Amino acid sequence: MDTQSQTTQVVIVGAGPVGVTAAILLARRGVRSVLLERHRDVYPLPRAVAVDDEARRILQAVGVHEEFAAIARPAKGLRLLDARHRVMGEFRRDAPHGHHGFPQTTLFDQPELERLLRRALARHPECELRGGAEAVAVEQDLPGGGPAPVRVTLRDGTRGGAVDHLWADAVLGCDGARSLTRDAIGAVWEDLRFEETWTVLDVRTALPVRTWEGVDQVCDPARPGTFMRIGEDRYRWEFRLGADRGNLRELVAPWVDVPAGGDGFEVIRQARYTFQARIADRWRRGRVFLLGDAAHLTPPFVGQGLCSGLRDAHNLAWKLARVLEQGADDRLLDSYQGERKPHARRMIRLAITTGWAMTGGQDRAAAVRRTALGMACRIPALTSYLTAHGLSPALPRGPLTRHGHGHGPRVTGRGLAGALVPQPWVTTDRGRVRLDDVLGDSFAVLSAVPPAPSARAVARALGAPVLRLVGTGGAHDDTAVTDDGTLRAWLHAGRADTVLLRPDRVVLSTVPAGGGAFTGTAVWAPLLCAARRRPVPDLS
Repeated sequence: MDTQSQTTQVVIVGAGPVGVTAAILLARRGVRSVLLERHRDVYPLPRAVAVDDEARRILQAVGVHEEFAAIARPAKGLRLLDARHRVMGEFRRDAPHGHHGFPQTTLFDQPELERLLRRALARHPECELRGGAEAVAVEQDLPGGGPAPVRVTLRDGTRGGAVDHLWADAVLGCDGARSLTRDAIGAVWEDLRFEETWTVLDVRTALPVRTWEGVDQVCDPARPGTFMRIGEDRYRWEFRLGADRGNLRELVAPWVDVPAGGDGFEVIRQARYTFQARIADRWRRGRVFLLGDAAHLTPPFVGQGLCSGLRDAHNLAWKLARVLEQGADDRLLDSYQGERKPHARRMIRLAITTGWAMTGGQDRAAAVRRTALGMACRIPALTSYLTAHGLSPALPRGPLTRHGHGHGPRVTGRGLAGALVPQPWVTTDRGRVRLDDVLGDSFAVLSAVPPAPSARAVARALGAPVLRLVGTGGAHDDTAVTDDGTLRAWLHAGRADTVLLRPDRVVLSTVPAGGGAFTGTAVWAPLLCAARRRPVPDLS
């Protein structure tokens, strides 16, 4: 069978949630892509089951948040249980939304999310999804003269295994823990020293289940476990495997009484997983990038595995689109690893610490850790802080996160730069909408005072709308915004009058309270400006 060649701007290897999200974010910015997936359809078994409010905000950015709400359910918090299943403490999350405008923890079925994302992808002709197509090689030359096209070799199962070639400006490796793309760029795992074997049990049952509207974490060193209700009749259990593994009925007995024959208790999947903590030493080589599990693996104790991959896509997509579509400096792409790798490492470390505190070991130190954890859960100020602010830190200091003055509510001592703007409901002349629906896909300027001429010049140069809080005055073409006071309080706490927001809702720079100009423009402005481009040749 004849080999075929095709050119495109981006090839994405792997059509899981991260790959499809990246494809939609690129398509919304006019970037053409081909998405390769070795399976011909959505993988049918559940894997990820939880996302936080920041991840739901990313789903809003790809236009599926309302459909997602229909297939998901908020979790009301985390309950810590001792070995006898007595409640040690609770982190409750009863508020209808968190910092990002959504419930702070949401439970869902991954195959349903993937089908939803693929339906959204089908509305974007810029992306071609090729199911049954397995990438077998990713190759690029790196001459000193600038970026060169990348060649992806694939085996097309829909054409009897024919070998084809794709040439692209960039390749995104969203191909999981056994990533071909990671090997292609010479990246290796850094072991963060956590490895445990657990069994994961997904069940559908109409039997009475002793549950609540949140997550149970059993802090038992002999048999730690996690339990949650995913849907109306869907449940998940996770247990660490020890010498005494127990049988299924025994494992779930604290929550549900399963008849001897198992009637009415349908096991959708029972699988053994090795939870690991790893991070790739490099996330980019030339125009080839790693995202999701190809770049990092985390234990599940704070529910951040899929969330971190979605953050990767949200961080990289606008930068890559700006380089490919607007000719921005290629150095802009350096900030992807610089921002995301330290953030991912911190989240993995948090998961490891949380896991050891909840379940680790049977020695005296472990008992002290669990006692301290139970006591901490009873401190109202601590539990209210964690539920209000979430777990995700601000991005580290860099050229696109110009930390400066002030004391931000989430980034003490460094101001608001690097943090994400909160998302309240706001009212404009369009009616009542979420803030991000006003911000759109571009940069934006948000101000609590009439923006200075220098701030308006930045907005014009970036094609950024100016949002002013009602009562501040402004130009006729500004968008007047009214909210519940969240945005003004956030700016005041960060000692800023005006902020420049990136397309991923991260604060790039601020104007200090009392006046001035955006900080660090000499560093970040050149990265966003047009540079000489080297188009991909037609190699078909």
